[in-house]
Amino acid sequence: MEYMTTASTGAPRWLTDEEQSVWRAYLHATTLLEDHLDRQLQRDAGMPHIYYGLLVQLSQAPRRQKRMTELAKDAKITRSRLSHAVARLEKSGWVRREDCPSDKRGQNAVLTDEGHEMLRGSAPGHVSAVRQAMFDRLTPEQVRSLGEIMQVIAAGLQPEGPNSDLPWLR
Repeated sequence: MEYMTTASTGAPRWLTDEEQSVWRAYLHATTLLEDHLDRQLQRDAGMPHIYYGLLVQLSQAPRRQKRMTELAKDAKITRSRLSHAVARLEKSGWVRREDCPSDKRGQNAVLTDEGHEMLRGSAPGHVSAVRQAMFDRLTPEQVRSLGEIMQVIAAGLQPEGPNSDLPWLR
């Protein structure tokens, strides 16, 4: 793991001043972006950004349903956090749970017609907020570069193997 320590001494490879500046800018920007999107969705749709993302995933799934473990995996959240979120979405009438026909222990989350309409109604405001906060500020070249960079980072962090610490298994 050379990226964590200097090979010869075992000492940490501290961030350079430039790397520290980039890291802090990244943290600052992602915190502000998530807050911006949360506030917009709370104001316009009465839900946090993570709930909106769950509804989007369900809307794109076959028959607008997805097994709960798959939904947690795709959202990169714990099963406990997903269960709490789905309970809140059920209360709003936007999602319902159904037993999984192929596995009696499993459950599917299903996007209701009301949830689909909520999503359709809130999508234009949300995409406008995303565009205004992010894409309208970048050149086409910066958009391509950012996409490539995020893909490299995500690929390097994607858990692999049976002993991976996977949030959706907690």
